[in-house]
Amino acid sequence: MATCVQPRQLCLAGSAGPVALATAGLASAEGRGRPGPLQDESLGVASVPSQWRGVQGIRGETKSCQTARIATADASAQTRRHAEAEVQTEAPVPVLELPVSPHDSSRLAAFLRRVEAMVTRELSKNWQSHAFDGFEVNWTEQQQTVTCLHSLGYPPAQGQGLHVTSVSWNSTGSVVACAYGRLDDGDWSTLKSFVCAWNLARRGLKPRQPSVVVEAPSAVMCLAFHPTQPSHIAGGLYSGEVLVWDLSRPEDPLLWRTGLTDDTHTDPVYQVVWLPEPRHSHRFRVLSVATDGKVLLWQGAGPGPLQLAEGFALLVQQLPRNTKLKPHRGETEVGTTAVAFSSFDPSVFILGTEGGFPLKCSLAAEEAAATRTPSSVPLRAPAQFTFSPHGGPVYSVSCSPFHRNLFLSAGTDGHVHLYSMLQAQPLTSLQLSHKYLFAVRWSPVRPMVFAAASGEGDVQLFDFKKSSQKPTVSIKQTEDESPVYCLEFNRQQTQLLAAGDAQGTVKVWQLSTEFTEQGPRETDDLEQLAAEGDT
Repeated sequence: MATCVQPRQLCLAGSAGPVALATAGLASAEGRGRPGPLQDESLGVASVPSQWRGVQGIRGETKSCQTARIATADASAQTRRHAEAEVQTEAPVPVLELPVSPHDSSRLAAFLRRVEAMVTRELSKNWQSHAFDGFEVNWTEQQQTVTCLHSLGYPPAQGQGLHVTSVSWNSTGSVVACAYGRLDDGDWSTLKSFVCAWNLARRGLKPRQPSVVVEAPSAVMCLAFHPTQPSHIAGGLYSGEVLVWDLSRPEDPLLWRTGLTDDTHTDPVYQVVWLPEPRHSHRFRVLSVATDGKVLLWQGAGPGPLQLAEGFALLVQQLPRNTKLKPHRGETEVGTTAVAFSSFDPSVFILGTEGGFPLKCSLAAEEAAATRTPSSVPLRAPAQFTFSPHGGPVYSVSCSPFHRNLFLSAGTDGHVHLYSMLQAQPLTSLQLSHKYLFAVRWSPVRPMVFAAASGEGDVQLFDFKKSSQKPTVSIKQTEDESPVYCLEFNRQQTQLLAAGDAQGTVKVWQLSTEFTEQGPRETDDLEQLAAEGDT
């Protein structure tokens, strides 16, 4: 309840009405001489002392702190010994200027005019000379012996007893790939196999751990790297299929395959080759040969299987007349085991056959093949000329990169034959092994040099300039004399040669300088060798 305090009188606010309160206030104010009602008024300041501050002040304390006294010390150091030395260059020697010998300008001019005709004549002779044709200066260090740089293998394949059936170098010359399969007797159609590749230019090369491993559903009989795409490689299988892989995609490397159709080979594929398209040199097709007597050209474009673009069939009754063959047990197909294309005419190729005779063939042949084999494209008969046979099947052929008519063949009779495409009989026959010869390759840099792989575990290097009868060097590839099945020269790094054997090993050999440097007039010597056979 609110109260009102007046001098000598205390009254309750609720005991009088509003009029009485107003009258009482007015009378009081006027009685003291102050302004009328509702006027401003100034009053004194009320002060209340703080009890809290006093209590806190009583509890206040004063404190201080100090760190320990800092100790200092002075010290000095001085070396025990010292020495002084001075260096002075020798007194400079003045450079003597040699006196210029006097010459007679008029006599020098007369001499030059007098010998000008003779010097010009000799320079013209040199310009027209062919003494150094094909000779290139090799600035690399001389290699005196043939040495083994790498011994490569894939233990899981070797554990299955698989052989290295083919080797191939990619377009850069830094990657070597091998196919694992079997070349001896038996049914290897269901045997899972491998394609392995090693990058020899990569640091930390592991010989027993390939850079890429691709599994194949059947034994792989042959390989061939793409001529311009370093990671693309084609392979032929024992089952008759042709596959193309991209080794840069290890998770899903398969690009194309032929599949098992009426167009597919029915026998093992023994060689595949990349060929440029006639009208598009930057695009390539894959040619395959097999013992079913067919030579097929496959086209791969976009997703999907390989498509048959062209095909050829070899039949006994359609071989050239100089061939004296009889069908064996009613068979009319001529089984092909090897192929090599001319370096001078892209339509001409040589086939090796199971019958032992090489065949000269042409992609431009138009005669239809007399076969009832079903095919999505018409098959043609390519054979144009037959050469004198070996004593057994021909396993390998190789055309000379330096002469348009010369080629080599090797077979189970242990002989290498040197042929001219102009005559049936070989120019020369060399017995390099008492067992089979599985591969022969002409050197890409030496016109007179070739290499052969023997069934006795050797790699033979032959130089016609040094001997026409025996190898220049015989390299021991396998210690137990197990066969060497394949070999390939490196066209980019020409000092390297890769060879694969029955132990499942690929050995990379570094050739000596004598096999990599072309000598003067070597091309002329090869021409003479071919001419001697033609006469």
